[in-house]
Amino acid sequence: MAAISTLSSSSSSSSLYPNFQSSPLIFSSKSVQDLSSSLSTIRSKGSVRRRSSSQTVSRSLRVLSAATKPAKTPAEEEWKVKRELLLQKKVRSVDVKEALRLQKENNFVILDVRPEAEFKEAHPPGAINVQIYRLIKEWTAWDIARRAAFAFFGIFAGTEENPDFLEIVESKIDKNAKIIVACSSGGTMKPSQNLPEGQQSRSLIAAYLLVLNGYTNVFHLEGGLYTWFKEGLPAVSEE
Repeated sequence: MAAISTLSSSSSSSSLYPNFQSSPLIFSSKSVQDLSSSLSTIRSKGSVRRRSSSQTVSRSLRVLSAATKPAKTPAEEEWKVKRELLLQKKVRSVDVKEALRLQKENNFVILDVRPEAEFKEAHPPGAINVQIYRLIKEWTAWDIARRAAFAFFGIFAGTEENPDFLEIVESKIDKNAKIIVACSSGGTMKPSQNLPEGQQSRSLIAAYLLVLNGYTNVFHLEGGLYTWFKEGLPAVSEE
């Protein structure tokens, strides 16, 4: 299955993941490629022509791009694999009040991985924003197909994994820092009757990427920033 990246979301809900509030919308590679085949175009001398199976492509025509899904990234790994590593690395979940105390008393850094627009609307004082998903930027055939798939569901602000996430985090936060990763809904690693493997979220995906890349003091905000704001904890806005 091919994971179509998440969507921008409100503070009470997260990106597009059917298993959890903060998860990716899933389409099969074949279904996306079938959809994208009707959208693929080729350019010849400044004019764009529709491709068809019966059309002969002359040597003067240059195919702009193929609607093929890129190779799977670590963020697209199965949740079961992510959860096992998070538990193995002893990534601990903390509730919002404990997170506030740790930030004030123990110099913990709150890493807010929500989209920049949500961060500017409201965030904990002192939090650092590095969005793990961003609005789709490119216009390759694959990106056009993803936009079309989002639009099919009435969503016109589809997002994709931020390829610069780790690089930006490393430029802002030392690998020995104590980090609490936060998103809107939070997700959970705790099993329940309905969710025997917990529930994935953007913050848990981000925590997974951090521990994969050498961060050793990674914590996770249980309940997410939705609960933080609901509890009336300190928040600031940049708008």
